[in-house]
Amino acid sequence: MASRQGGPGSADTPRPGSTERRTTSTTASPDRTRRAPTAGSLASEPRGARPAVARSPEDPPLRDPSLYALTDHFRKRLHQPGRYVSTRTVTDAIRSGQLRWNRTDGWRFALVEGGIRFVVVVSDTETASPVVVTGWTEVADREAALEAGRFDPVDVDTIALRAALSEAAAAIPDRIRPRAVTRPFVVGGHRLETDPGEPFVRCVDCGCRFRSKDAITSRRCHGPSPGR
Repeated sequence: MASRQGGPGSADTPRPGSTERRTTSTTASPDRTRRAPTAGSLASEPRGARPAVARSPEDPPLRDPSLYALTDHFRKRLHQPGRYVSTRTVTDAIRSGQLRWNRTDGWRFALVEGGIRFVVVVSDTETASPVVVTGWTEVADREAALEAGRFDPVDVDTIALRAALSEAAAAIPDRIRPRAVTRPFVVGGHRLETDPGEPFVRCVDCGCRFRSKDAITSRRCHGPSPGR
């Protein structure tokens, strides 16, 4: 399900040391007078629907950010600690990122800034208008990311660890051990952290330890156990 969100503003600019990139969003009511979206920003309100058959999966997606709506799935990610995505990064990626086709996700825009790769997955052939399906971050160059100062070491380790968990279905203790994540990030309802040398991530609420993303998502967090 897709919904239109307000365009990016100063609130989208990440701050070093902050693991939560919040973006204030509003959804226009159906009877509200329509306004033209600001050039270069994500569409703030619905446009006239166009037939989904107008484009085929082989057609490269459009590079006008103002045409894109945000799916509910992506909108939830804007409010999760450790996601490091915002409407500003979406706008920049659509406008000037590298375009690649992936068999699993379809079309992706990828933009590297300050050692961090921002990936945005879009679709415009199965919906009445283009939508941003999902998005995430990867560490393209750790040294460059730290030198840029946009993210602190904990942020960079969080990005690297989240990406590692998503890439592998099996346990990855060796990829967890080097990371120092002292500000919890969210995966599968668990708020996770880890200390250097630990071969697992630990939920700060329920205390469970995990070595893979499959293990994380297969067990619900029930909060602190009695006596904790």
